[in-house]
Amino acid sequence: MRIAAIDIGTNSVHVIIVQVRADRSFEIIDREKEMVRLGSGGLGGRSLTEPAMLAALQALGKFTRLAESHDVDEIVAAATSAVREADNGREFLGAIRQRTGIQVRVISGTEEARLIHRAAVYGVDVSGGAAVVVDVGGGSVELTQGTGARADVAQSLKLGVIRLTEQYIRSDPLSRRDERQMVSHITETMAPTVEKIVSRGFDRVIGTSGTILSLGGLAVGEGRAVGSDDLRSRRVSAKQIRRLRRDLCALDLPGRLRLPGLDPRRADLAVAGSILLDTVLRQIGAVELTLCDLALREGLALDYLSRNRAHIAKVEQFPDVRRRSVVELAERCNYASEHAEQVRRLSLSLFDQTQPAHGLGAREREWLDHAALLHDIGVHISYGRHHKHSYYLIKNGDLRGFEPEEVEAIALVARHHRRGLPKKSRGGYASLPGRHRRTVRTLAAMLRLAEGLDRSHAQSVGSVEIVPGLRDYLLRLTPAGDTELELWAAQRSVAPLEAILGRIIRFEVDTDATRASLRPSRQRRRPAAGNGEGPSRPARRAPR
Repeated sequence: MRIAAIDIGTNSVHVIIVQVRADRSFEIIDREKEMVRLGSGGLGGRSLTEPAMLAALQALGKFTRLAESHDVDEIVAAATSAVREADNGREFLGAIRQRTGIQVRVISGTEEARLIHRAAVYGVDVSGGAAVVVDVGGGSVELTQGTGARADVAQSLKLGVIRLTEQYIRSDPLSRRDERQMVSHITETMAPTVEKIVSRGFDRVIGTSGTILSLGGLAVGEGRAVGSDDLRSRRVSAKQIRRLRRDLCALDLPGRLRLPGLDPRRADLAVAGSILLDTVLRQIGAVELTLCDLALREGLALDYLSRNRAHIAKVEQFPDVRRRSVVELAERCNYASEHAEQVRRLSLSLFDQTQPAHGLGAREREWLDHAALLHDIGVHISYGRHHKHSYYLIKNGDLRGFEPEEVEAIALVARHHRRGLPKKSRGGYASLPGRHRRTVRTLAAMLRLAEGLDRSHAQSVGSVEIVPGLRDYLLRLTPAGDTELELWAAQRSVAPLEAILGRIIRFEVDTDATRASLRPSRQRRRPAAGNGEGPSRPARRAPR
């Protein structure tokens, strides 16, 4: 199984593509990010700007195509403080859904901190001890304290680098007065969380996020660029971060742009980032920081894996999304799996053996396959009208991978496995193109007969063989049990298929001991077609 996890942050939009392993761990097989500054000018309840939203939508469009190129099974996406606080955040989420089809979940600050902690302790071994995790974003900083199993303290504070830059950086280089004001604000805002963390204790501090990795690379680089792979689990001393803060605060923007290893897109935010990170380390009394390249997006993937174990197992069992969504719908409705599988098997056998006569192809065969599995799910609501309930459940069952007209066709085939035949006066059937209406009639006729051939739900028919005659078909049954009820029900259900094929269908039971013919001639009387409850009538002659 493959998952795409998307983090719509205040500063950047990230995506990772992960391959799920058998032990429910994962391997990142692709990743991308775009720095769109979604929160620039849009924090504190203000509106997200049109340019920022457009840039984010363009990035998400690229990420969607990337996910499609990897044949991902699920896309999970979360938005953080910028969307959480914006007064037009709901409209932005609607635009994402309309443009890309991605359903984005806006997560709380506490949930964001919890997911980041989960990713950090997955990427850095805490050896059963306690760790503090620091994540510096554009709109917030997340501070957690906990073990590899859980976060005991999880707090999101409105201290992100875009927010601090917009509030406190009024000169370049930064004045000492503004620097002191920023530090005072950070210290005051963090104080309750810091008190909880210090009282609980910790063995190491882990730093995640692009801002911290960028600062860590500058701190250990000694005037050279450091690759991201070289930063993974790298330890940086608090003294190195403090020294880096002094250097950055002394430089103006052109000077910072000349620093090796500093992403030019982060140059205007680096000062606030270094002050924030240094102040956090000072307040909690940390002597060093372990860098981690896993953050919220990996936390989203891990959270999905833990909450969807049954679904992941289903994905591995049924790699095809269409088949999987059909089986999942059937299971949600507590279907009778053995009966459904028997009806499916017999339906497809009837389809394959009469294919030269009806001329339908692989696509239509697949519709019959799915309709047969789902034909009785309406019993989940009530038995008496279960064929109609099956239609409704299939239509509204969130079947993934199907076009709307395919869902309609499958639902109609299931709807007409009993009682009335398809009619043009009925909405769903009338709305189908003519070629699909014929297909629905044909498939429903096969499903109706297959249902009769398992009337007892005992799977007493082992196989069916159709032998074409000049003017009729012989349907020979190989029994796997007592087929008396099946023969009776099949005789009552066969008329629609006879009409489709233009031939009378005779039944015969084939056993090792004897062959007993149920309908030796076309003059034998049987019930009328349709609901199976009308009076018997003479069999129709096959057309000459």
